[in-house]
Amino acid sequence: MAVTCETVGVTVTAQVLLGVTAVAAIVDWLAVGTRNRRLEYVAKPLTLAGLVAVACTLDPSAGDVRAAFVVALVLSLIGDVFLMLPGDRWFVPGLAAFLGAHVAYVVGFSLDPGSGAALLVGALIVLAVMVPTGVRLVRAVRRTAAPLVGPVSAYVVVIAAMVACATAWGNGWAIAGAWLFAASDTGIGESRFVRPQWSDARGARLAIIVLYHLGQAGLVLSLVR
Repeated sequence: MAVTCETVGVTVTAQVLLGVTAVAAIVDWLAVGTRNRRLEYVAKPLTLAGLVAVACTLDPSAGDVRAAFVVALVLSLIGDVFLMLPGDRWFVPGLAAFLGAHVAYVVGFSLDPGSGAALLVGALIVLAVMVPTGVRLVRAVRRTAAPLVGPVSAYVVVIAAMVACATAWGNGWAIAGAWLFAASDTGIGESRFVRPQWSDARGARLAIIVLYHLGQAGLVLSLVR
């Protein structure tokens, strides 16, 4: 019988897809590490497409949450494609796609929220950890790319909300995934606006993509509860 999005549990199909996705991610990391752009153009979107497929074969007990997460993953895939393209003109569309992805994750977490106390704790942790970094980033954007202050500020707020909601959820995979995703985005902001000398540094780009893929994988696996 064919496995569909209604199959209960971590199916064999989901396990196989997760393995294929892991291989695609490793290939993408190698492509980034060796500066093989042609290979990266294939492996990077393939990794997110794999995670979409994995999400569709996991436990459907929270189907509405999963639907929101799938939307987030699809928007992330679109953002990946935009940000891979050469030229600065694709940065804002990519930023918009990822902003939408974080909004979708927030919606997903909100459909099955943690307690008010847990959300407060999550918000306080986010304020303590992410606000200093966010303020530094926005200041750097104001100096170097003033027209982007609004979009970048909105993005910082939305990703902070996503991390706070994930922390309040209390699921280890969600917490790890959200914070790794935020660390990856912080790396992008730092290398693009705060320390532009890092923008083409092989180590920085590799760290960003590894954190990103692990973060997205953690968020997907948080659906298994």
